Amino acid sequence: SIGLQNRGSWVRVLLPVQNRINMKKLITKFVNYCKSCYEELAYKTTWPTTSQLTHSAVVVLSASLIIALVIFAMDSCFRWIMSMVYPG
Repeated sequence: SIGLQNRGSWVRVLLPVQNRINMKKLITKFVNYCKSCYEELAYKTTWPTTSQLTHSAVVVLSASLIIALVIFAMDSCFRWIMSMVYPG
């Protein structure tokens, strides 16, 4: 048999033909990709200054601390409520 058959309409469907991998073309595409990544990082990306980076880090640390304190407070309240409901 050449391929699969559709039993409803008896139409013959050929199996897909696999293309051979051209290694030279594949390596060229990979090298071009690496070059474009380097060019974008080196020339098109704007990097934050030290003060901007420090400010962002302080904001993230502050937010993390506040969230941790809120979760601690909620956990303490629920623990107190559960100790009242289930003494022992």
